[in-house]
Amino acid sequence: QVQLVESGGGLVQAGGSLRLSCAASGSISSINGMGWYRQAPGKQRELVATISKGGSTNYADSVKGRFTISRDNAKNTVYLQMNSLKPEDTAVYYCNAGVVTTTKVVYNYWGQGTQVTVSS
Repeated sequence: QVQLVESGGGLVQAGGSLRLSCAASGSISSINGMGWYRQAPGKQRELVATISKGGSTNYADSVKGRFTISRDNAKNTVYLQMNSLKPEDTAVYYCNAGVVTTTKVVYNYWGQGTQVTVSS
């Protein structure tokens, strides 16, 4: 069994910064891609950023230049540094990981979500 636990969300004024963390724990052999997604009220969940095991990154156009995704493979943790936040960044942010378990089966796991609210 694997758990993803997010932290770092909160309320911030427009132009401010937040750093999200997501730590994976449990029966983990290794982790492939990791990523962050978000879902605003009344909208579908959308990709924010992804990072491969080797460190290649991909960003949604709406966050390019403002958000930075990174990971610490030794800690099974992925981060999202969010700068120059805008009210439209307000959403529940979810982390995602492709985990190779100790039984060598690959599963896609989601965290429980963390609320980010940006006030104008």
